Amino acid sequence: MSSLLKKLEAINIRYDQISEQIVDPEIVSDMKRYVKLNKEYKDLEEIIVLYKKYKGVLDNIASSKELLKTETDKEFVDMAKAEVETLTEEQEKLEEQIKLMIVPKDEEDSKNSIVEIRAGTGGDEASIFVGDLFKMYSKYIEKKGWTTEILSLNEGTAGGYKEISFSVQGEDVYGILKFESGVHRVQRVPQTETQGRVHTSAVTVAVLPEAEEVDIEIRKDDIKRDTYRSGGAGGQNVNKVETAVRLTHIPTGIVIERQVARSQLKNYEMAMTALRTKLYEAEVIKREQARAAERKSQISTGDRSAKIRTYNYPQGRVTDHRIGLTLYNLDAIVAGDIDEIIQALKLAENAEKLQAGVV
Repeated sequence: MSSLLKKLEAINIRYDQISEQIVDPEIVSDMKRYVKLNKEYKDLEEIIVLYKKYKGVLDNIASSKELLKTETDKEFVDMAKAEVETLTEEQEKLEEQIKLMIVPKDEEDSKNSIVEIRAGTGGDEASIFVGDLFKMYSKYIEKKGWTTEILSLNEGTAGGYKEISFSVQGEDVYGILKFESGVHRVQRVPQTETQGRVHTSAVTVAVLPEAEEVDIEIRKDDIKRDTYRSGGAGGQNVNKVETAVRLTHIPTGIVIERQVARSQLKNYEMAMTALRTKLYEAEVIKREQARAAERKSQISTGDRSAKIRTYNYPQGRVTDHRIGLTLYNLDAIVAGDIDEIIQALKLAENAEKLQAGVV
C-alpha cells in the first residue's frame, strides 16, 4: 500500500470515529467539544469524498490489469489497455488534489484575526486608499458570513483613514486573511490631482491571529493602565466620563489605546485582546519567517514591509507580485471579490509545503 493510501486510510478511520462521536449525547451537551469535532468532521468530509473516488479508480485499474493477464481477445485487450491509461491519468490528478488537501494547516489558521490598515507614502491619497481597502475587506467579510468590529480609527483629512484597526470573527479567518499582510500599492489619478497624472501610493496591511488568554499570559504587574476621555471630530461625541483606555506593556513598551466603545470595561477588554495579539504576533512572525526561509517562500513570510500587490486603476489591473498573478477585474476585486487571489495563494503555499516535504 502506498504511503498516500495509508494516510487516507488513517483519515478515514478518524472520520468514522468523529461520525459516531458527534451524535453521542455526552459530546453534544459539551458545546465547546461538539463545535470543535463538528469543524474537524467538515474539514475531513471533502478529503473522504476524494479518497473514495481515488480508491474506486485504484480498484478499477487493478481489475483491468488482472483482465490483461488472462484475456486473449485483441479487442478486449485494447479496451482494457485504454482504460488503464485513462484511469492512470485520473489517478495522478486525484493524487495531486489529495496531496494539496492533506497539507497540515498552520496552528494559527483557525483563529480569528485583528486587521490593521495604515496609510504609507502618498499623503491624502494613501488615506483614501486605506478607506477603499477597508470597504473591500468589509464586503469580503460579509460574503464569507463573518462578523467584524472596529477597534480604533484615525480619519484622513481628505477622506478615508490614516489608520483603521478591526477584528474579524469566523471560521478559519486567519488562515484565509493572512495572505493580505504586506504593502498594497495603488496607481491612479488622485482626486486632488489637477493635471491628470497617475500617482503611486502605498498602504500597509497587517493581519494578526487574535490571541486568547491561553496563548499569552500577561502579568498584571507588567501593565500600566490609564483612562481618559474619548473625543470625536469637531467636538462631537466627546465623552464627559473617562471611557477611553490606554494600556502600556512595561517589558516591551507596547502601547494600546481603545476608545470606540461607550464603556470603559469594553474598551479595556478590547485593549487586552489587542495587547495579547501584539505579543503573540512576534512569535507567529518568527515561525512564519523560519518556515519561509526553509521553503524560500515569498507567500507568507510575516514580512509586513514586503510589497505584495498593485492595484492599477488606469488599466483596471490587479497584480499579486508573490505569485505573478495578474487579473483584469479591478472593479470586482475592490468590491470584495478577492477569493480568486486568496485561493491561488493558498494553492501556491500548499505546493511549497509539498516540495519541502511537509506532508
